[in-house]
Amino acid sequence: MHVESILRRLQPIPGFVYAKVTWAGSRLRPSLWVHVQPRKGSDGVCSKCMQKRPGYDVLATRWFAFVPLWGLPVFLLYAMRRVDCHRCGVTVEAVPWASGKMHTTHAFTWFLASWAKVLSWKEVARRFRTSWDTVFRSVEHAVRWGLEHRSLDGILAIGVDELAWKKRHKYLTLVYQLDHGRRRLLHIARDRTAASFHTFFDMLGEERSKAIVFVASDMWKAFLSVVRVRCSTAIHVLDRFHVMQLLSKAIDTVRRQEVRSLRVAGRPALLTKTRWLLLKRRDHLTIDQRGRLRQLLRLNLRSVRACLLKEAFERFWTYRSSLWAERFLARWTTMAMRSRLPPFKTFATTLRKHKRELLNWFAARGLFAHGATEGFNNKARITTRKAYGFRSYEHAEIALYHALGNLPEPDWLTHRFS
Repeated sequence: MHVESILRRLQPIPGFVYAKVTWAGSRLRPSLWVHVQPRKGSDGVCSKCMQKRPGYDVLATRWFAFVPLWGLPVFLLYAMRRVDCHRCGVTVEAVPWASGKMHTTHAFTWFLASWAKVLSWKEVARRFRTSWDTVFRSVEHAVRWGLEHRSLDGILAIGVDELAWKKRHKYLTLVYQLDHGRRRLLHIARDRTAASFHTFFDMLGEERSKAIVFVASDMWKAFLSVVRVRCSTAIHVLDRFHVMQLLSKAIDTVRRQEVRSLRVAGRPALLTKTRWLLLKRRDHLTIDQRGRLRQLLRLNLRSVRACLLKEAFERFWTYRSSLWAERFLARWTTMAMRSRLPPFKTFATTLRKHKRELLNWFAARGLFAHGATEGFNNKARITTRKAYGFRSYEHAEIALYHALGNLPEPDWLTHRFS
């Protein structure tokens, strides 16, 4: 089978034919040139009104990068025609394999975009002998098309969180859809302010915003205030991960304070290498760690008391009734306030302040994927590492939408080169 026949089957171009394929390039870097010609008797299409018009003249031959074949770079070569349109004047014709002044075909653009989901942009550029900018433009094209054609109807549960994408407190506000069977990134905004979160509801519209049933977030004041204003009827749930993260920070603060006090007293070895020993759940400890923890429990240390309070709090998530969970929370926060551990007093005060949102966790348990927010954030961090060389906020936004947005692709892609 000839290469022309393969291309006709995989990537047909109505109104044009693959005339011939020639071997070009050097011995070390060979390539294939595919010469394209208009079908005999066919008129060109005006690139403005998209109507067939008679020809005017022919321009110089242009090159269009195509999907590599057997590891060889492939280029389509075509001499663009100008058409005489009685409505738009003399214009360059529209061709089905590319648009505007693009130097890459639609097939190669979507090909690069698909590989950019699994490899770094730099690696995609290296493997397919193109530039980082070409890969970025391909990903940008795929994201812009996907955002224009995605559906925002039927969103019942959302999660919001911030992500540090650069040093010096450069944050993004990320909003996810957390419905069972449909999890995706919906919106990205600069910073982590109330105004940033408001832009999501402005984009979604008043009617769709009122249809939201569940909202999951951490205890950031900006997020709480916006939910009360824009989603007042939704059940606002505090994310379990962030609650336990605050508790872990309280334990670690107690441990660090006690390490400093023990060093002053000349007993520095008691809490050496115990950070993860105190933070890990009991059932996740190794045999050696269990033995070390039993030794610590014999000592009257503040860190040990903090660890015991943490294990007692784990029972909170096992309740099925919000009423019994509320009673347990009242008892536990009382113990924490009497523990003489300032970080735990602060944590208990925070729980009391946000008791309503915390107890909503039991009302919404199992009704949406409330644990998916942090999983998305982990993927977002990997994405920011994989797409090396973010030069602006726009690059970060494009990469995150591409990796997490679950964006649609056009149905007219006759072959996806997967």
